[in-house]
Amino acid sequence: MLKKSSLVLWGAALFIAWHGLLLLFLWSRPPSPAADGTRLTAEVIRLAQDAETELERQKELLRQIHRYSQLWGRRRRAPKLSPPPPPPLTAAADTVLPVLVLACDRSTVRRCLDKLLRYRPSAQRFPVIVSQDCGHAETAAVIASYGDAVAHIRQPDLSDIPVPAEHRKFQGYYKIARHYRWALGQVFRTFRYRAAIVVEDDLEIAPDFFEYFQAAFPLLLADRSLWCVSAWNDNGKEQMVDVGQADLLYRTDFFPGLGWLLLAELWDELEPKWPRAFWDDWMRQPEQRRDRSCVRPEVSRTMTFGRKGVSHGQFFDQYLKFIKLNDRFVPFTQLDLSYLKKEEYERSFLPKVYAAPEVKVEELQGNRRRELGTVRLQYSGRDSFKAFAKALGLMDDLKSGVPRAGYRGIVSFVYRGRRVYLAPPSDWTGYDPSWS
Repeated sequence: MLKKSSLVLWGAALFIAWHGLLLLFLWSRPPSPAADGTRLTAEVIRLAQDAETELERQKELLRQIHRYSQLWGRRRRAPKLSPPPPPPLTAAADTVLPVLVLACDRSTVRRCLDKLLRYRPSAQRFPVIVSQDCGHAETAAVIASYGDAVAHIRQPDLSDIPVPAEHRKFQGYYKIARHYRWALGQVFRTFRYRAAIVVEDDLEIAPDFFEYFQAAFPLLLADRSLWCVSAWNDNGKEQMVDVGQADLLYRTDFFPGLGWLLLAELWDELEPKWPRAFWDDWMRQPEQRRDRSCVRPEVSRTMTFGRKGVSHGQFFDQYLKFIKLNDRFVPFTQLDLSYLKKEEYERSFLPKVYAAPEVKVEELQGNRRRELGTVRLQYSGRDSFKAFAKALGLMDDLKSGVPRAGYRGIVSFVYRGRRVYLAPPSDWTGYDPSWS
């Protein structure tokens, strides 16, 4: 109210001052002869007109002051509404996500490291740690050539591992499990990182690899029904994915690996019982998975170029070398990924699957019933799943009863240009580990 009064007084003072100056001007003029009477009269008329114009301006000013003062009064009387709070600053915004590269005796690790260093947006946010096993001098020299761009750590125990006689040919798998345990221990125990992205030395990454993990990390923190984020689609051959939907992500019950993100809490859980060999299949067992899922992409963000290894090229020639590596940058950090949270995902994904019309495998292979668009192929047991998977070019192996890339038994893929869901009946009750 005080502000309103002062503004009104200011306007009145301006009005009085103007007219005071006008009177002073008239009084201070010297007397003029009669000949100048006409000129004086004209001057007074002009001044009077100017004064009238200025008076109208002052009236308008006073009206505006009055109008605004009423608005200010109403605002003061209205209940105050708090501004919306800023979005919460989570730990995810500043968390450092190191990339742990597991290396051994592949000097081609350079191909992996070149892409990691080329595409990473920040050396501070995504430090690269290369953990080397095997003591291979040529590979060590390649890693050392990167200088301070990467941290080079060496697994100290290079000894052979006592294994059962029937596992003698699997010595390499035992050494890999030992190396993983040591390297992850360094990341989470020695360096004390909050989370880590794990890759192996025979992986090449996509341009949006870091963008993908940066966007999915908060989801991993928020939804404890998730236990990893993977860059890999096991059925990601070029003809079996929709490259036009490179932003599409899924939940999967199958642990994919091959470029994956885990939290320190998961390592706290796994480290005490870490297996002596075959660590990835061990991760797929119900005792470790505990009904949790991973996030995986429609189009893979990694591809493997390592045909030679302890697996002797198993699956490489038939599947892995055909995996489509995404080549289009998707700004995942600008997208809403909340649809991947368990409750929301099941509300949208499951009805979409079971609303798709059911077809027979022969109709798919014959490219018939194209007018149906997205379709569903239903399997009833292990044998029918494997038969359909082989017929359509999917990976047909099951781990603890879980199909590769599957969620609640459903595998989504593209066949001859249309979306297909290979799915169990809608009353599915869970995985049967005996299917492995």
